[in-house]
Amino acid sequence: MHNLLHVWFSWVENWGYLGVFLLMALESSIVPVPSEVVMPPAAYLASQGKLDMTGVILAGTIGSYVGSAVSYWISKWVGLPVVHRFGKYVFLKPAKVDAAHAWVHRFGAGGIFFARLLPVVRHLVSIPAGILEMPFARFSVATTVGAGLWCTILSVYGAKVITPELMAANDPEALIKAVKAKLGMIVVGIVVLAVAYGLMIFLKNRAAGGAPKVQETKG
Repeated sequence: MHNLLHVWFSWVENWGYLGVFLLMALESSIVPVPSEVVMPPAAYLASQGKLDMTGVILAGTIGSYVGSAVSYWISKWVGLPVVHRFGKYVFLKPAKVDAAHAWVHRFGAGGIFFARLLPVVRHLVSIPAGILEMPFARFSVATTVGAGLWCTILSVYGAKVITPELMAANDPEALIKAVKAKLGMIVVGIVVLAVAYGLMIFLKNRAAGGAPKVQETKG
């Protein structure tokens, strides 16, 4: 992983928008690319005039959407049993997949949106969306808005955190640590909002006297 981090870091430095697009597409699929090693360095390069900040955010958002869409369609095609059987070979443990499956089944498009802002589940959530056959248009909107917001947050705060010394050190792990330290409270806030959303849906369904209907995720 240490060597991979250096490779991915170099993609951003050398390939610019294309590197951002490819890495964020991977980050939104089954490949555990840390978005903290993609968007903040690109945002730093934009602050130095080597890239455009809007272009960086767009490249990250489009890449995230493409990676998520690929995961969605593959998962819809192969189904949950195949994911359970072979997922462990591509970093997808059954327990994690089941947790994401339950989340999307219960919270629908809103769950997709919040999941795009949270660590760990971010790259998993497209799989249950495909398996549950969530309408693709609804999935696309939730994914694009959530991914766009996350890319914007990472870019804005990343540009403030990354220093010339940090870039010159060529240490992706130190960069990730610095970015996470800055974004800690933001992530906590997102988690609180996600929990509040989940509680609201739970209370709404309880008041209605039943669980969420299947059409929330299936078309």
